Amino acid sequence: MRIVLLGATGFVGRHLLPELASAGHQCRVLCRYPPACRDLTLIPGAELKQADIHDSAVLKEQLEGADAVINLVGILNESGRKGKEFHRVHVELTEKLIEACRETGVHRLVQLSALNAGKGDSYYLVSKGQAEDLIRQATDLNSTIIQPSVIFGEDDAFFNRFALMLRLMPILPLACPQARLQPVWVGDVVKAMTLALDDPATAGKTLLMVGPTDYSLRELVEWTARAAGLKRRIVGLPDIASRFQGWLMDFVPGKPFSTDNYRSLQIDNTSTENSLWSFGIRPHSIECIVPAYLGDSIHQDRLNRFRNSVGR
Repeated sequence: MRIVLLGATGFVGRHLLPELASAGHQCRVLCRYPPACRDLTLIPGAELKQADIHDSAVLKEQLEGADAVINLVGILNESGRKGKEFHRVHVELTEKLIEACRETGVHRLVQLSALNAGKGDSYYLVSKGQAEDLIRQATDLNSTIIQPSVIFGEDDAFFNRFALMLRLMPILPLACPQARLQPVWVGDVVKAMTLALDDPATAGKTLLMVGPTDYSLRELVEWTARAAGLKRRIVGLPDIASRFQGWLMDFVPGKPFSTDNYRSLQIDNTSTENSLWSFGIRPHSIECIVPAYLGDSIHQDRLNRFRNSVGR
């Protein structure tokens, strides 16, 4: 199958491409600057194409001759605070993609969304839900929507980020400590996405993907500290302080936390339904996967410190 992928240079895409390649698919990866991700060309059947995916004409040109398209594009925060960037990236792009599919005759669409899309009042979840509505209304397409919980794996932005913060801070003030999450391994998600792509029974379906266990955010951060070999004190913030931290971080470059993140965490990111089982996939736990890459990171940090001390 000839597949066009949007957003495949990110965390999930870099795990999905090898899975698609092993299944024999030919993948065209649309990106802004191919030289920055030339390593992806080492994956059999993968080609990079420079393209402005927000340009409708360019999008249609790149979809010509494809059998399917996978949209992995998403942002967790925006530079502003009004939701405009969330709407542009999640909603407007999906609208353009649907139109491009219709004009080029591409009928198979797989969209990576998020658990709880359309719920609550965070711009992130609201815009994800609006994008899903557009897809469900496009009944002429064979679309599958993937709703994962927080995705973890090597190079993830969840456990690695918290591990970095814990290394830098002996005491970590944690917003929304009671928020509940059910982290799912990226390897399980991309395997299920690849199987769903070839399964006609998944057309028109929304597939929820979660890990085997749900935790509070505090439990996850405390576990991260132990897995990384760090002794740290985690101070859970009350709601008003959590909200203030989000507002304060709105003005920090890179937004490690934001008001919109705070709003998203008001809804439990968990599910009793898990579509992974329908593909014969037994969900991997964080205990089986995360210590390997956090432990390697800690070992490298210690090695670097030793080398620096010897070189003085």
